[in-house]
Amino acid sequence: MEKLSINQWAEEDRPREKLMRLGAEALSNAELLAILIGSGSPKESAVSLMQRVLSDCDNNLNTLGKRSIHELMEYNGVGDAKAITILAACELGKRRQLEKAAERKDIGTAMDIYNLVHPKMQDLDVEEAWVLLMNQNHKLIKSLRISHGGITETAVDVRVIMKEAILANATVLALCHNHPSNNPRPSKDDDRLTQRVKNACELMRIYFMDHVIVTDGKYYSYYEQGRL
Repeated sequence: MEKLSINQWAEEDRPREKLMRLGAEALSNAELLAILIGSGSPKESAVSLMQRVLSDCDNNLNTLGKRSIHELMEYNGVGDAKAITILAACELGKRRQLEKAAERKDIGTAMDIYNLVHPKMQDLDVEEAWVLLMNQNHKLIKSLRISHGGITETAVDVRVIMKEAILANATVLALCHNHPSNNPRPSKDDDRLTQRVKNACELMRIYFMDHVIVTDGKYYSYYEQGRL
């Protein structure tokens, strides 16, 4: 019976599509390696080929990582490029184990926000707005520039802010922008933008922590001023 290529498999069984639907953790080692090498041989699929290679390594990735390029190339369907890709992946896995997990910055106060964004903003001659997305412990998940060249309620798309917060599974949000004039006092546009973001956060049940206006050496916090 002729073997099916991966492209002939049901879509839910193809490694790439399976990863997109279920995440990388749902794939077997052979399926993950098959994604890396891209194709097998005329006689077997990439998954089947990687299953056979792993079987010869007692299904142990550490053993696979000790194979030489020449040893891997003994398998029909594995050329030098695929062998190099497999060993590079094994080396990356080993290096990841040696590194500490990156610690998320704690930004629970306006001063923390200022210290985080001031280096980005201190030399700007135009206004920029950034949104800081956090988890419930005020640990930074992601920072995102949302406007450059002017901060008004029309220049900043609140829908983009909410979309990014939802995609990042953020439960806390802070807004910050700079005043090149070095005057930290908020403008009417700043006030309107703050209110729009606050209203959107309340609707989406996301805690709007603060809106911080940054200058070189000073800041204005809506929260600290009792305006949130």
